[in-house]
Amino acid sequence: MANIRSTSVSTMNAFLTLAGTNAKQTLAAVTTLLLAASCLAQDNPQPEPPAPPDSQTDSQTMQASAAPPPAIEIIPAGTRIALVLTHPIQSRYIHHGDDIYAQIISPVDSATEMQIPPGTFVTGKVDKLELKSAGRAELHLLSMTITFPDGYVAPMSGPATLVGNEGYALKDPGPRRTAGFIALPAAGAGLGALIGHSVGQAQSNVTSNFPPGCTGAPPYCTPETTLVFGTKGRDTAIGAGVGMAIGAVASFALLASSHHFFMDAGAPVDMVLTQPLPLEQNRVSDAVQKFGQQPVAIQPVWPRPVPMPPPDPGFSPSPATSPGTPPTILPGAPGPGGVPGPPIIIPGTPPGTA
Repeated sequence: MANIRSTSVSTMNAFLTLAGTNAKQTLAAVTTLLLAASCLAQDNPQPEPPAPPDSQTDSQTMQASAAPPPAIEIIPAGTRIALVLTHPIQSRYIHHGDDIYAQIISPVDSATEMQIPPGTFVTGKVDKLELKSAGRAELHLLSMTITFPDGYVAPMSGPATLVGNEGYALKDPGPRRTAGFIALPAAGAGLGALIGHSVGQAQSNVTSNFPPGCTGAPPYCTPETTLVFGTKGRDTAIGAGVGMAIGAVASFALLASSHHFFMDAGAPVDMVLTQPLPLEQNRVSDAVQKFGQQPVAIQPVWPRPVPMPPPDPGFSPSPATSPGTPPTILPGAPGPGGVPGPPIIIPGTPPGTA
């Protein structure tokens, strides 16, 4: 019995010793983990809380978003606008996408006020150019921009067509057709003269008996030689005249076959709006007021031209019809804070050049 009790006590002491050892190891492990977590927290600092929003920025944003949109006035479709070209147009040297320049010469009015003042510039992107009958041209545009005297630019999307007045579009035959126009009558005259000379009769002598119908030897019947004049000279002249006439007809037909044309600066054109044109009312009012205070120089409309157009670019039909125009500088549209943007420059035409 005593042995059993002694054995139990020994076993319990061993268990307590083992338990104490395990508890110490567990406590050491937990302490080590806590220290490691603390180090990691120090190495990775927590992000700072976001700064409060700037009240001034928010106020400006709210004011910008709360600002009412500008008032819009509409020029209805079907409105006719009278313009004049400020730069000459030679169709053989103008291609798809090139610019053409014009200027409005008559005010565009609504029932109560002016909507577009005279002197407003129009710039268009060319789609194609067509020459119609009676010296009338049609300028088909991809799009247009309208530049008011105060720098306000109003884009106009979609196609538009400028129609020239009758007689202002002159056929432009070009250098080859011009050379053919000169050469064909001369060539026709030369060819006709050659043909006439070849078919004409040469001068000859005809021998006959005198008196006519006699037979026998002289003196009762005498041979007589008669000179017959030729027709080569006459036929040559007739052939040259006929050939020249045919060549002249062919040369005029050659000129008429050209589809290119020339319109000088100062040629009037008309445009009919195919869709409504929206404009900012306050900007239009400013432009009309500025026009009243400082009118813009307007390209004059020149009389219907008479001379043939030049075949080469850079040459005007006559100095009287191309005095040249200076470049027009318009103030830039106001930007943020009322600061004006870069100026808008409408190029001018040097005197005596097309």
